[in-house]
Amino acid sequence: MHIVVVGCGRVGSGLATQLSDEGHSVVVIDKNRDAFRRLVHFNGRTIHGSGFDRDVLAKAEAGQADALAAVTRGDNTNILCARIGRDNYGIKNIVARIYDPQRAGIYMKLGIPTVATSLWTTQQVKKWIIPADDTVEWTDGTATLQLVERVVPDHLAGKELSHFSLGTQVRLIGLIRGGKGRVDIDGLFAQEDDVMEFMVTTEGFAELNAYLEEPGK
Repeated sequence: MHIVVVGCGRVGSGLATQLSDEGHSVVVIDKNRDAFRRLVHFNGRTIHGSGFDRDVLAKAEAGQADALAAVTRGDNTNILCARIGRDNYGIKNIVARIYDPQRAGIYMKLGIPTVATSLWTTQQVKKWIIPADDTVEWTDGTATLQLVERVVPDHLAGKELSHFSLGTQVRLIGLIRGGKGRVDIDGLFAQEDDVMEFMVTTEGFAELNAYLEEPGK
């Protein structure tokens, strides 16, 4: 995947380094040249400039990007970068960091996934820009049960949630929708940007990933 990261602070630098280590093509944009010093063992590219400047985005090959993460220190900058990436460049997987959680609902209605800074981690952003990421949230003491979060893939949006529990190895136990968690999911249908909470066995982990994978990939 080709991924653009706007902002090279603690989260941005950690995210860019991890994604680069995993073999992705990564470009980091920041207005402060000194911020790039945070990048250690980084195999991607850095661009000095603004994340909503057209010339900068052209250098970052935003038109070919699979994902964009806007993780600067400013809410307005992050939302603007996210909207430009989505509307002007058609980037499919986008997420914006925000410091004011009260704004989250507004931005979600605009179709821009956000995570408030108090909840922000590198793994949180990866769920949005790489929906098929193999991250495990929690493993029990016997290493046979795992809690897994996954964003609803586009090709499964509209499917009844009961269909996401697979045999005896995978159980959908909760849902995060519009920034609120719920366990009363009977009769609901999956929507774009929903985050699903699964409890899976070791064998069920691979089964779940195979089920969520888009056909033909």
